Amino acid sequence: MKHQNDNIRPVIWQSNQLHLLDQRKLPDKETMMVLEKAPDVTQAIKDMVVRGAPAIGITAAYGVVLAAHTAYAADPDNWQTLIETDLQQLAQARPTAVNLVWALQRMRACFATITGNPISSLLKEADLILQEDIEANYQMGEVGAALLPQDCRVLTHCNAGALATGGYGTALGVIRHGYAAGKISQVYADETRPWLQGARLTAWELLQDNIPVTLLADSAAAALMQQKRVDWIIVGSDRITANGDVANKIGTYSLAVLARQHGVKFMVVAPTSTIDMNLDSGDKIVIEERSNTEILTKAAQGAKAWNPSFDVTPAALVDVIITEKGVLKQPSTKSLLALMN
Repeated sequence: MKHQNDNIRPVIWQSNQLHLLDQRKLPDKETMMVLEKAPDVTQAIKDMVVRGAPAIGITAAYGVVLAAHTAYAADPDNWQTLIETDLQQLAQARPTAVNLVWALQRMRACFATITGNPISSLLKEADLILQEDIEANYQMGEVGAALLPQDCRVLTHCNAGALATGGYGTALGVIRHGYAAGKISQVYADETRPWLQGARLTAWELLQDNIPVTLLADSAAAALMQQKRVDWIIVGSDRITANGDVANKIGTYSLAVLARQHGVKFMVVAPTSTIDMNLDSGDKIVIEERSNTEILTKAAQGAKAWNPSFDVTPAALVDVIITEKGVLKQPSTKSLLALMN
């Protein structure tokens, strides 16, 4: 059952094809890209047609269905061997989001039990990954919103909404639920340079649901906090390590530092599929660096650029992590182990 303020689905399987809402064209155009081959799914993830860790994982799961369709058609007896190239390419599409590899491992785990045509079994698993993500978002939205005071003013960064997930969103799921419950009086969103996920995507999402939003340049967040105009910062995550360090869109770490300086609470909202217990701390995370052209579009000719897509916020700066399995206050290796076990 859909919740209030829940109208956006960025990843849809229909008529044996994968349909992706092309997020590069928002908010100007709502265009669905239709994909029938796994290499096209890999390219769509690289090109940020789809983005956000949970949505990338879901998309990759359906990519496995398309890869299996091609491999089984080519050689029904050896499809599991033929599919490997597509799986490797999908796994390498974007390095930072752990949900991508998690989803591929989950799809691969189905292989051992499949006899005959693999499509229906794999499609069932991909559908389950999608549905579980949406249900987790509903749950996290309710739990996270319960922590907010009345008349709460929140600031979010990047886009951790329906567009970044199967639907409803992680950070925006909390904001959607909090707004519907009458607890949130003001939503601020950073523009989120250089790709403007806040200005283009978060603002578009919230306005689709008639939730008022005020945009600000990333560099204005400090002044907003200094003027005591924000109570909670609510963000998503692409990877959380075993000690509670959080990788998220570049600019998240600076918000966490500012929040601590100004007495503002800092919430991270992410499903347990985003938690990577194989990495003990954030300094082990591979940080994706994107094209210099994203920075240099209006720069003086000859200038160089550094364009990391993510940064790492130390666990010590995080007040609470919200997952579908529970709430972690002051996250630590001990509390994460208890949660995951």
